[in-house]
Parts: sequence; structure tokens; C-alpha cells
Amino acid sequence: MSGLERRYHRLLRAYPAEYRRARGAEIVGTYLDLAGPGRRWPSPADAADLLRGGLRQRLRAAGAADLIPGVRLAAVLAFLTATALAAVWSTLEMHPPPAKWVPGAGPFVSLGIGVWAAWLLAAVVHAAGPGRWTRRAVAFALLLTVAVVPVAALSGLPRPPLSVLLPQLGLGLVALGLPERLPAPLRAAPLLAVGVAGLAGVNLLFRHDSYGSYYGWTASQVLPGAAVVLLVVALLIGTGLALRADHRGGWALLVLLTPVGLLFLHPLAGAIDGNMRGAPNPGWSALAASAVVVGLAGPALLPLAITLRKRLRRPAPAEPASRCPTCGTHR
Repeated sequence: MSGLERRYHRLLRAYPAEYRRARGAEIVGTYLDLAGPGRRWPSPADAADLLRGGLRQRLRAAGAADLIPGVRLAAVLAFLTATALAAVWSTLEMHPPPAKWVPGAGPFVSLGIGVWAAWLLAAVVHAAGPGRWTRRAVAFALLLTVAVVPVAALSGLPRPPLSVLLPQLGLGLVALGLPERLPAPLRAAPLLAVGVAGLAGVNLLFRHDSYGSYYGWTASQVLPGAAVVLLVVALLIGTGLALRADHRGGWALLVLLTPVGLLFLHPLAGAIDGNMRGAPNPGWSALAASAVVVGLAGPALLPLAITLRKRLRRPAPAEPASRCPTCGTHR
């Protein structure tokens, strides 16, 4: 056995054991035939393809083959929410307070304007053509969402608080699962969400003093509101699909639990910091504890649901045949 074949067999462990015994040699043989001469390692594309195929087969064996379509549905909803929130924050970023009151980042409130502009660019890319380029745009926006924290620390300029950046990060990670192809109305939906949310941001500017409300009162109201809307939409879609024996909505709801929890981070931390009465300005320790709980609890529910689905799908053992009380033979 060559080194390349041995490495393909190692990647094949992603598949269930029964599937490997039945089709393992065929799969490895196909990849070896397609490999170029002199290749010693599987290409990244081949490795990713084998891992994806193994995941699909394991989910199919567990009775959770509809999990991947559910992840794609959750990605569409998460992307809509992330771009809408970026439109709200972008609008408010353009109305900074006087520098003698609160230091800003030039003509903007903070360095967050670059983050939100990247998310709006991702919405434009998605409308032009979803798929690989949209995922790259989302990945770039995620990179800026993370990078704004050390950049602000090094430059001394203000940035959005973590209670605003963390929900955007959670939504963006889910949005990486966007499907390759979507109908034209769904491709344009993020741009429509951006327009509606931008108008809502303008309304907030007129209704409230942005000097004291941006990343303060505004964030504590907008983020939970977005969580409620996302949760209600996911429940409605899931209920409608369940009526047709389609469980994508249930899986999508499970995937979205972590972003929804992060959107509720401020009220959750306030409840902890205020002895369950809801503190108006929760402390750092309460915010960190809430983020850790949400970040661990959400992903842990998914494997538990897959395990439960597998056990419910497992056929019951056959009943032993009854015996004749006289001769002892099976009836």
C-alpha cells in the first residue's frame, strides 16, 4: 500500500464502519485514479470532499440526514439578521458626538464603521451571486469583526462593545453555511433587509439622542428585538415545514439557538448581575459568564439531538415467538 493510499484510508475513517467495509476500497480507488502522478498527499479539495461525505453518511445513519438542509436554512436567516443589524449600526455610526464630549474615530462614532461596511458589502455580493464569493465576503466580514478589538486596543480609538460584536460573530459563523444556489428573490432579500433596517436606524436617530444611546440604550433594545424576530421567524418556518413532515426547521432552530442567545446577552447578563431583576448596565463578569454559558450550551444541544434522533430511530427488538405449552415448538 502506497503512502497516498494509506492517507486516503485514514481520511475514510470519517465514514461509518459498515459503509467503509462495503464501499471503502471503491472510494479510495476512485481518488487514486484521479490523483496526479507523483502525488504524495491528498489534495485539500479531496480531503474536504471525503470529510463532507463521511459527515453526510454518519448523519444519514443516525436518521438526521435533514440536518445539513437545516443548517443551510439557518444560514439564510442568520445572514439576513446580520446584514440588517449592520445597516442599523452603520446609520448610527454616521452621527458621532462632539469630540469634546466623547472621543470618536474621525467622522464616525467608532472603528465599527469598517466592520459594518464589510457586512453590507457581503449583502451586495450575495445579491450578485451566492455561493463561494458570498462565503468569502462573510469570512472577510468575520475577520474584521474579530480584528477590530486588537486594532482598537493598539490605536486607542473606540470600538463597538463585545455585547454587540459577539452576536454578529455568532450570526456570521452560521451564515458561512449559505447554500450555493438560491432563487433571485432570496438573493435580494438581504438588500431589502438592509434598506428597511437602515430606515429604522434613521428613525432611532430622530427619536433618541445618539450620543448617549448608541451602543447603550439602542443596543439593549435592538439586539433583543432582533433575537425575538429571528426566533419567531424560525419557529413559523419550522412549524410550516413540520406540517409537511420536513424537519429542516427544527434543525435550523437548534443551530440558531447560540446566535439568539448572544443577541439576548445584555438582558441575560443583566439578570445575573441584578439578582434576576435585570441590571441596566451589567458588569464585565456577568457578560463574560453569560457569553460562556451561551457559547457552550448551544453547540452541546446539537449532538444531543442527533443522539436522541438515532435512538428513537433504532428499531425495537423483535418479540420472541410464542411456544406451544405442550411440545415447546414455536407457533
